[in-house]
Amino acid sequence: MTDIGFIGLGIMGRPMAGHLQAAGHRLFLHDIAALPKDLIAAGAVACDMAKEVAQKAEIVILMVPDTPHVEAALFGRNGVAEGLSKGKIVVDMSSISPLATKEFAKRVNALGADYLDAPVSGGEVGAKAASLTIMVGGAQAVFDKVKPLFALMGKNVTLVGGNGDGQTTKVANQIIVALTIEAVGEALLFASKAGADPALVRQALMGGFASSRILEVHGERMVKRNFEPGFRIELHQKDLNLALEGARALGISLPSTATAQQLFNACAAHGGKAWDHSAMVKALELSAGHEIGGR
Repeated sequence: MTDIGFIGLGIMGRPMAGHLQAAGHRLFLHDIAALPKDLIAAGAVACDMAKEVAQKAEIVILMVPDTPHVEAALFGRNGVAEGLSKGKIVVDMSSISPLATKEFAKRVNALGADYLDAPVSGGEVGAKAASLTIMVGGAQAVFDKVKPLFALMGKNVTLVGGNGDGQTTKVANQIIVALTIEAVGEALLFASKAGADPALVRQALMGGFASSRILEVHGERMVKRNFEPGFRIELHQKDLNLALEGARALGISLPSTATAQQLFNACAAHGGKAWDHSAMVKALELSAGHEIGGR
């Protein structure tokens, strides 16, 4: 049994922490929102501050929205850094800036603790099913210590390089996801506007070379008009901002990524920042004056 700290118990963090608890590990929890009652009832310990989590746990996991939230949790007043001691491990499973991650790792290492960046892909469905893809940056020895815990939360767990490389991989993942959502949205919109049944078009395409997880899951969302968030548009906007900022720093162009971001921006302008990211299709529908499934 390992004493594990978990900071950030939202849509993703709550089920991820639950898998760790179900495997017999003891949890120390902290969040700015109310902590999950089921985890507390099952024996998790509520902590008033991140510092307390770090003092009591051997491994501290963060799952918060963005780079400033990670920085505040780690280095703010009564943050994780104030409770760290030699040999402890910080694992950031949020999706944040690769450059900031490298700096955070250096600051944590200077305190005698180890650091892994381990962002995930798979959304709420993957978090609940413990089937997340986990992309890890850090030292091999540290990864080996934490890998059994990753295996409780995900199925595809890969050490891709040093600190920051996990976050870089996640940014690449988010580029692919956004562009594939756009492609699926355009295809189903085209089919619907042409008079075909988009549900049957999707079904047919699932058996061909165009088949993808996005077509399977988000194509169904588009057809059934179910945009309750599994992964909010505002979070995908954040990830594409990291991609575009990184591209500018590297001196490269990501034109399709920029287009996808503008479609997300259009959704947000229509009150949709909390929609599921599959709702990018709504921006395409607005420009076409046609809704998928509409006649």
